[in-house]
Amino acid sequence: MSDELTYCYKHPDRETGVSCQRCDRYICPQCSTPGAVGYLCPEDAGVPSTVVKANFQKTIWQLMPVTLVLMAANIIVFALQLMDPTLTEALLYAKFPGYSTLERAFTSGFAHSTADFLHIAFNMWSLYILGRMLEPVLGKLKFILLYFLSLFAGVIAVLLLSDIQTSVVGASGAIFGLMAALIVVLRVLKSDARQVIILVVVNFALSFSPGISWQAHLGGFLAGGLITLVYAKFRKPTEQATLYILIGVIAVALGGLWIYGNSILPF
Repeated sequence: MSDELTYCYKHPDRETGVSCQRCDRYICPQCSTPGAVGYLCPEDAGVPSTVVKANFQKTIWQLMPVTLVLMAANIIVFALQLMDPTLTEALLYAKFPGYSTLERAFTSGFAHSTADFLHIAFNMWSLYILGRMLEPVLGKLKFILLYFLSLFAGVIAVLLLSDIQTSVVGASGAIFGLMAALIVVLRVLKSDARQVIILVVVNFALSFSPGISWQAHLGGFLAGGLITLVYAKFRKPTEQATLYILIGVIAVALGGLWIYGNSILPF
């Protein structure tokens, strides 16, 4: 990145590194309003700069409620797993009769290994960091769709690419989807994404360690990147109908892969 200082076009005395996603003019926090991906200047957002200031005075709950609810759900389920060890088996997904069901594709994403506290600790820390950066930019609905479709894609990759009787728990597929989303967002904002890319490469390399599902990580990452590319490409208010149609197409395609994967299981 360049070391050259940049300043808000409306407030020349204010240094900033953020630019409008439409016109590329540099804008300070007071002049910025969140768009579908990135931030908008007052003219492109269609609002006075004085109105936007409130966006930077919100509480953590106001900025990332979906992220906090997802974290709470994961932590509560983990606590219940500790109290009742049989709950893990009831929630996990496995390529085994009775365990390869659609509901388990999602419940498995809220259960974690009780034998390794680092499993849930790393996932929740990652969810907090990524959610804090992505949810205010994408908005609640887009963030929810990104999270759950990435989670589903991770399980589908396990279904299609793993050995029979493989079982999985954890939010890692969704986390890798969020990592891919952050890379796309940073590229759209013309920011340096190299640190995130290095983090993804290191974590994916660790995915080949015993007991870790590289398939879930790969599936979640690919889906998260594709979904966010759609968000970035069709981010104008007049393009939102097209955006959701394309997300629906992705969801249907994932459903088709799920049906196909289950149709070739030997049971």
